[in-house]
Amino acid sequence: MSAQEMMERLAKVIDAHRWDELPALLHPEFSCLYVHTGETFDRDSWVRTNAEYPGFQNLRLLDCIADNERAAGRGHVTGTSDGELQHFEVATFITLRDGLIVDMTEVWADVDLTPPAGARPQS
Repeated sequence: MSAQEMMERLAKVIDAHRWDELPALLHPEFSCLYVHTGETFDRDSWVRTNAEYPGFQNLRLLDCIADNERAAGRGHVTGTSDGELQHFEVATFITLRDGLIVDMTEVWADVDLTPPAGARPQS
């Protein structure tokens, strides 16, 4: 499976909440870095974090650029918190080894935020 196909497969499995299928996509030496929090997860802890994330609804893969062993994807995630629908964007970068994801980096961001005062040029 190419990195493009793997990114698409990963997104489909997560979107469908098929948590039992996630470990089969991940190399035994899998590691994931969340840049926004500085956390690093191994295969089991990353699967568990996804499976137990409160309020998660869906993931749509919006874009993916890849070569044979590496891919960068941009996704839109929705979930609920306190009954409110929330939207997030995630950039995911994967590297394959032996046809499985061995390395992943994710960068998460809230959407619909207002830039801080003075952060944009005045017209």
